[in-house]
Amino acid sequence: MSKITREDALNYHSSGRPGKIEVVPTKPHSSQRDLALAYSPGVADPCLAIKDNPEDAYKYTAKGNLVAVMSNGTAVLGLGDIGALEGKPVMEGKGLLFKIFADVDVFDIEIDRKDIDRFIEVAKAIAPTFGGINLEDIKAPECFEIETRLKAELDIPVFHDDQHGTAIISSAGLLNALELVDKKIDQLKVVVNGAGASASSCAKLYISLGVKAKNIIMLDSKGVLNTRREGLNKYKKDFVQETDANTLEEAMKGADVFLGLSVADVLTPEMLKTMKRDPIVFAMANPNPEISYEKAIAAREDIIFATGRSDYPNQINNVLGFPFIFRGALDVRATSINEEMKIAAVNAIASLTKTDVPEVVNKAYKVENLHFGRDYIIPKPLDPRLIYHVAPAVAKAAMETGVAKTSIEDWEAYKESLKERMGIENRLIHEVRLKAQQNPKRLVFSEAANFKMLKAVQTIIQEKIANPVLLGDKPLIEQMISEFHLDLNGIEILDQTSPDMKATREKYAQKLYKTRQRKGMTYVDALKQMRLANQFGMMMVTEGDADAFLSGFSSKYADVIKPAIQIAGSNNPQNHIAGMYIVHTKKGPYFFADTTVNVQPGPRTLVDTTVMIAEQVSHFNIEPVIALVSYSNFGAIKGASANRSREAVDILHREHPDLIVDGEMQMNYALNTELRKQKFPFSKLGDKKVNTIVFPNLSSGNIAYKMMQEIGGSEVNGPILLGLGKPIHILQMESDVREIVDMAAFAVVDAQFRG
Repeated sequence: MSKITREDALNYHSSGRPGKIEVVPTKPHSSQRDLALAYSPGVADPCLAIKDNPEDAYKYTAKGNLVAVMSNGTAVLGLGDIGALEGKPVMEGKGLLFKIFADVDVFDIEIDRKDIDRFIEVAKAIAPTFGGINLEDIKAPECFEIETRLKAELDIPVFHDDQHGTAIISSAGLLNALELVDKKIDQLKVVVNGAGASASSCAKLYISLGVKAKNIIMLDSKGVLNTRREGLNKYKKDFVQETDANTLEEAMKGADVFLGLSVADVLTPEMLKTMKRDPIVFAMANPNPEISYEKAIAAREDIIFATGRSDYPNQINNVLGFPFIFRGALDVRATSINEEMKIAAVNAIASLTKTDVPEVVNKAYKVENLHFGRDYIIPKPLDPRLIYHVAPAVAKAAMETGVAKTSIEDWEAYKESLKERMGIENRLIHEVRLKAQQNPKRLVFSEAANFKMLKAVQTIIQEKIANPVLLGDKPLIEQMISEFHLDLNGIEILDQTSPDMKATREKYAQKLYKTRQRKGMTYVDALKQMRLANQFGMMMVTEGDADAFLSGFSSKYADVIKPAIQIAGSNNPQNHIAGMYIVHTKKGPYFFADTTVNVQPGPRTLVDTTVMIAEQVSHFNIEPVIALVSYSNFGAIKGASANRSREAVDILHREHPDLIVDGEMQMNYALNTELRKQKFPFSKLGDKKVNTIVFPNLSSGNIAYKMMQEIGGSEVNGPILLGLGKPIHILQMESDVREIVDMAAFAVVDAQFRG
């Protein structure tokens, strides 16, 4: 990451609309009736309902998804006691993180009061507005009393993230580090440099997890908290030890763990060398750690090292916790965030680290394949799985400990709702994957000697979407599996060029020769083609040795579709083939065709394309409502492409009267149901919402889906081939892992329907 200058920061916060958050309406507000419902007189009824039952505030208002980020600005993010107003940019930033990571709405509340009683008085007075309170950047020891009293006096979650966030995330890292170095938590000697809010909370949570209190040595700016120290406040007295150590250097001798929440450069390489084997060092001073990464690694090769920085491995970052902890607490209307909920978050974060890392995370951090180890003991902040791993764990702990006012019955449905809330998974893709999992098919991958393909295959196996068969150089593929630490042991790998496959090549070549001998292909040509992975894999499907085929990651589309047509043929009398893309929008999925095959389709080709896409859409349990689009509306303008679409519609209405299809029409009338009804009330589409678009030519279809992808920000799946004689599918070049997995699911579902 490039260095951020003062000018960069000021421009970021001031450009456009000042600040980082805004309020967005969630209900219609375009008509007088909408406004009357939103305010007066419509607002009276929910007010009276809440008066009769205060819990209805969660039903009729935003309270259940609204958190207050409260601060008095006395300990602002490395800046110290700068004041309430001065700390507002930080509180807005916290609000932004809540929203983007867990879809939790936030009002930042800056309270200009340092007096504990006054701060608590203000917080209690405004608490009815919120479903939870996140205390932020309040100095110790005041923060301890403020949180304790508010938790006791309010029936909503109160959470001081500066304390507990760091404790939760570092605890998850500690558990994983201990597993790697094979040490027992109850035998650790832990040195904590710093005695503020974060340090105290970390130490307490470590004790809850099994560290013995007598084995924790804590230091403040004056040295070790030992029995010879005088004038300590009651919070520091909890960590006083009977020890001869007075300095950090003395405390570090024989230590297993160092936790730094203090200042930069207080830990030396010499001190590290006095620690036990496989030392665990969490140096989290902000912005520079207690010892630099470079010095620590040079001093101890056996070290596990973490910081609060994003430019080094193992970032202990609170954003891994607080958004998802509140998400889980809010979703069961928890009255507090207790110790059990925090430990549930610790275990969920720790266990997530040991699972296969999605490609989107690898791509974001520009690495090939993150995997559990000394440089990866904690998930990355941009891991999209955190919300549906941590929030359910926290919600479940709240229910089990009796602090939840509502319950969740279907945990899988809850996880899916979290994915949908964050746009991680759309419903259609989820349903396609579920269908694939019900009856996995034997799926051939012809471009297996590629990291992304192998990574996708690993996910496909883990999710039980298909039974993969890899084609290619077996030693090379096995070497890549080992090099990238992929869990693909025992997977079936076939090298179509090996002597072992000679008989199969000859059998396939003979079959291909018979179908193509009057189209210019000799047996020798067919035999040569069977040494090519794409052609061999397609023949596997054609001959029933596999159920489906997927290729195209590193091949030009035309180079794959041509042999696919030659080998598999078509499944319709007119021998027409088309390509479809699924465009996922906030209004639901749209199906676009033809986007990949037919350059200037005639009326009959448009008819066949429409019938094929209707059949495919029906496979997704969606009723196809189809518009053939053009620059003309129902004969208003004469022209070649408009005429072809118009003639195709005439044929469709005559030969396929049950299809809900009409045209030709302009795109705005296709997509705007009200406008279409007003202007063309005779249309067969009626008041139905169009979800399927058939374009007049390849150019318009291809342009449209790419514009939706790049300008509209839509997720796109495809191309899905329609009309081929066998389940053969082609990826876009350089597809990412998720796209490969999705296309594999489509290929399996295609094979299921054909079967």
